[in-house]
Amino acid sequence: MPDEYQFHGGERTLWGMRPTWCEIDVSAIAHNVETLAARLPDVDICAVVKADAYTHGAIPVAHAAIEAGASWLAVALVEEGVQLRNAGIDAPILVLSEPSPSGMLGVVFNRLTPTLYTPEGVRAAGEEARSAGITLDVEVSVDTGMRRVGAEPDEVMGVIESVIADDSLTLGGVWTHCAVADELENDFTQVQFDRFDRVLEKLHTGGGEAVRRHAGNSAVAIAHEAHGYDMVRCGIAMYGVDPSAELHGRAKLQPALSLHSKVSFVKQIDAGDGVGYGHHWHAPTDRWLATVPIGYADGVRRDLGLRGGEVLINGIRRPIVGVVTMDQLMVDLGDDSSVSVDDEVVLIGPQGDDVITAAEVADRLDTIPYEVLCAIGPRVSRTYV
Repeated sequence: MPDEYQFHGGERTLWGMRPTWCEIDVSAIAHNVETLAARLPDVDICAVVKADAYTHGAIPVAHAAIEAGASWLAVALVEEGVQLRNAGIDAPILVLSEPSPSGMLGVVFNRLTPTLYTPEGVRAAGEEARSAGITLDVEVSVDTGMRRVGAEPDEVMGVIESVIADDSLTLGGVWTHCAVADELENDFTQVQFDRFDRVLEKLHTGGGEAVRRHAGNSAVAIAHEAHGYDMVRCGIAMYGVDPSAELHGRAKLQPALSLHSKVSFVKQIDAGDGVGYGHHWHAPTDRWLATVPIGYADGVRRDLGLRGGEVLINGIRRPIVGVVTMDQLMVDLGDDSSVSVDDEVVLIGPQGDDVITAAEVADRLDTIPYEVLCAIGPRVSRTYV
C-alpha cells in the first residue's frame, strides 16, 4: 500500500492533502490493556470500542486490545458491532444498550450479545433468535443508581426469569454501571455495589450463579479492584487517560492519541490589529501570527483560544488567539520570527520537553477528556504507529 494512504474506519483515505492528523500508538493500547489486566488477575477485560474507539479507530484498537489479552469488546450501537464483524473480528461483542426490536436482526445475524432490560426487548430478541434457528447469548442490565438504562433492582428478576424461560435465549451475564466510581470519597459507589450484590444473591438462589457478573468501568478497575467481579469494561483508561484527576497516576497508563497539524501561513501584524471573527483578541504590540489548518469542524472547540488554549510549536507553548474558525485557528508567536510554514503543531501530545494532555484541554473547556477525544472528527486523518 502506498505510504500516502492510511485506513480510517475501514476506508482508504488520501493522506497528505491537508497536514492535520492524529497519531494512534497501538502499542500504548496494548500496554494499557496489560496494565489494567495485571491489576485484576482472574478478571476478564472487556475493551470498550464504542464511538469509533473514542475516536482512536475501532478496528485497529479492537485488534490491539484482543492481542494484548482483552477477551470481550463492547459497543453502544448494533451498527458498531456490525462494523467490527465486517472487519473479520470474531471476539464476543457486547451491545451496551438494549437494541430496538428492528435492530435484533442485526444482532442475531452478526452474533452480537445484546443487553436487555425490558420485557419488549426480551421478546424481540427471542423472536429473532427463533426465526434464525439459533440460541442467542444475552446479558441483563440492572440500574443500581446511574438512572440511564437498566431494569430496576426490584424488577430485574422478572426480566431475568423471562430470559431463562425462553429456549432461544441464554442468560450469559448480568451487569450494572457505576456513576461516581472516579470520586474516591463518594460512598454512593458502595451503595451501587451493595444493590448489585443483592441482585446477584437472588440470582444465585434461583440457580443462575454461573453467569458473567460485571459492574466495573475504568475507574473501578483502577480504584475499586475488589469489585472487579468476573469482568471489567475498560474505556478511557485503555486509551491512556485517567478517568478523573483524582485517579491520576494510580495506574501507569500511556496516552495513545496525539493530535497534530502544521503551520500553513505566517504573517506579521500591527499593534491593535483584531484577529478572527468578532475581533475578540487584539495584538498588544507588533508581532507574528501563525495560521494552523484545523478548526471546530475537526473538533477543536470554537472558544478554546478564549479560554487560554495553547499549542506546541518547536517545543514552545504558544497561545491560540481569537475564536477558532471552522477550518483554521490562529496562534500568537509574539516577536518570534523563526516559525515557518510546515513547522509541526501539536494540539494534544508531546513535543520537545512539554506535553499538552487531553485532560488539560478538557480543564480549559470545563469538560472531560472523553468529550475532547470523541470530538475529533472524521476529517482528521488517523495514522497508526
